[in-house]
Amino acid sequence: MTTYEELTITEDGQKLLKKAEEDQVETVWDRHQAQQPQCGYCDMGLSCRICVMGPCRVDPFGEGPQKGVCGADADIIVARNLCRMVAAGASSHSDHGRDLVEVLAAVAKGNAPGYSIRDEEKLRQVAVEYGIDPEGKDALPLAGELAWTMMEDYGMRQEEITLVKRAPEKRRELWKKVGITPRGIDRETSEMMHRTHMGVDNDWVSLLLQALRNSLSDGWGGSMIATEISDILFGIPSPKPTMVNAGVLKEDQVNIIVHGHNPVVSEMILEACESPEMIALAEEKGAKGINLAGVCCTGNELLMRHGVPMAGNHLMTELILSTGAVEMMLVDYQCIMPSLGTVAACYHTKMISTSDKARFPGMEHREFHADNAQKMAGELVKEAIENFSQRGNVYIPVEPVPAIGGFSVETIVGALGGTPEPLIEAIKAGKIRGAVGIVGCNNPKIKHDHGHVTLTKRLIENDVLVVDTGCVSVANAKAGFKVPAAIEMAGPGLKEVCGSLGIPPVLHLGSCVDNVRILVLISALADALNVDISDLPVAGSAPEWYSEKAVTIGAYFVASGVTTVLGPMPPITGSMNVVNLLTEGLNDVVGATFAVEPDPEKAALLIRRHIEEKRKALGLAYVEV
Repeated sequence: MTTYEELTITEDGQKLLKKAEEDQVETVWDRHQAQQPQCGYCDMGLSCRICVMGPCRVDPFGEGPQKGVCGADADIIVARNLCRMVAAGASSHSDHGRDLVEVLAAVAKGNAPGYSIRDEEKLRQVAVEYGIDPEGKDALPLAGELAWTMMEDYGMRQEEITLVKRAPEKRRELWKKVGITPRGIDRETSEMMHRTHMGVDNDWVSLLLQALRNSLSDGWGGSMIATEISDILFGIPSPKPTMVNAGVLKEDQVNIIVHGHNPVVSEMILEACESPEMIALAEEKGAKGINLAGVCCTGNELLMRHGVPMAGNHLMTELILSTGAVEMMLVDYQCIMPSLGTVAACYHTKMISTSDKARFPGMEHREFHADNAQKMAGELVKEAIENFSQRGNVYIPVEPVPAIGGFSVETIVGALGGTPEPLIEAIKAGKIRGAVGIVGCNNPKIKHDHGHVTLTKRLIENDVLVVDTGCVSVANAKAGFKVPAAIEMAGPGLKEVCGSLGIPPVLHLGSCVDNVRILVLISALADALNVDISDLPVAGSAPEWYSEKAVTIGAYFVASGVTTVLGPMPPITGSMNVVNLLTEGLNDVVGATFAVEPDPEKAALLIRRHIEEKRKALGLAYVEV
């Protein structure tokens, strides 16, 4: 029998797992167990269903078939499967960016009631990067011009996407030399899918190089566009106090949860929740107010800009419903389990899907668009309030934990006095040994939040600054790493630096699409030092990743020069050629590699050794780890 403590390190997770079991509610952990043993061929990347001459598989032990019907061997099959994961991941975040471009265009035309340009200065700054002269132009016409120009990045009329200019010159030259400069966001995804069609590219090396180019089209294209437009429309994030874990739910208030990744919906829901009319209606129905909280990255978007509390991350979503305290959960897209409608049906919770590209079983579909979002949000918040009277028993097992979130690049540089120089000096002096971006999801194959929290703890206690995004940011906040008092858990050098700046040793940079903020920050450091990104004492890690997006994120970090350590092994072990290229060979191509280490204690050592090697190469004081 598996104990709750073996499934998650979190107190609210353990208690809500017990309640879900008592309520006979099936969770993601139950379904994971029911799938055992999972397919070994798939786990190694050796199964192929790209065409209907198959499905085919290659026997890793050499006793069965060594080629598919078409003649593809293990190297080709594994590479094609991984490349298609990158294409799917790149398309998801980049399509998110496209949605925001369309909203910006609608705002410019006056067709988006409730939306506005909240940061005109950033609008003008980004317009200049796109070759648009903002001088003398009003915000709305300028926004329309920028949206139209950004749309070109999705096509094929340019030699390279616009925002690659933010990368250090040495990195851009390397991309040109290798032939992986991204030319168009949609173009690279389309070409990746074309190449992996049967009978096209059957060189596993060239396939993987196109996968890097495809990932860069997202990291320096679609995802970066998404973050920049979110800042323009909703404001640049700045540090905000907040609360995290299931305890943010209120027994005496109407609880509304937003889930997914797109702030276009959640910003309108927040506006409706704060309206005097809705607050008065909630009080009339017997509630003491309206409590909006988030899960996953839609919640992170609201936390970054408004301090809205976070109830949980990916694996907590079913458990948050099992509290019986949620009147309504609104979802948009990405990382939303199809099981949620079934779980909600066990309680009184109304489940609402809002995106034209994402429908779910057991959910009512109420589509949001720029022209109706404000009106739709008001209607749904009213329905949530009216659902308050339908509650049954409520179980909120813990008190919330305080945290601070919202560290955009602008606020980090601002805290440093407007220049990255103080951070560089702290790194040179060894007070900060290096920096690590910990990103990614949760995965039931790994004890919930254990990988995130353990790795973070081991890094900060050894003077490594941690920045995080997405689901890991919730885990680290619940662990108490995101308040100024957390400097007591940091090493002496990091403690001194964070104490002088009044910041925690773990900085929340936003949702998973906001990983691009890390790229921008390390590019500024590289430019200030006149080195490439690959020369910096930095690393990336995804200790509990599960999604295709995470594969793409890891790929664009490595292609940008950041060695990245994964927890779960990708489905590539069926080809040692692919394994060796990704974990060793890429170092000769892009100056960085992947590593896989599911044990966060060992991963911390691996990352620290990498950081010290980079310090040594830069001529900085280093230690043997």
